[in-house]
Amino acid sequence: MFRFEGLEIWQLAIKYAEKLYSVSRAFPDEERYALADQLRRAAISISNNIAEGSGGTDREFRNFLSMSVKSTLECINILIIAERLRYISRATKDSLYEEGERLIRKIRSFRNTFP
Repeated sequence: MFRFEGLEIWQLAIKYAEKLYSVSRAFPDEERYALADQLRRAAISISNNIAEGSGGTDREFRNFLSMSVKSTLECINILIIAERLRYISRATKDSLYEEGERLIRKIRSFRNTFP
């Protein structure tokens, strides 16, 4: 097992990506290669950065964790846009927004354990 697989933040990021992928399927066809694709890429980037960073030095890992936070913020921004365009409901956006906030807090907390 790789180091990242045992990390709670990586496991949570994978679950978050699964939910975002599911939500993006409800976007209209004309958004398949635009907003939906951008949401999927940002969602995957969260766990990818955790995995990639875990293979480097502590300093490198901290930087990759910061990128994971930024990717989560990107997802949240896309969810806000999707809700405003009425691609998703307010309840869906609110739920995923809150889950993204929790994930960011956990990533930042973990990042702060490194010198």
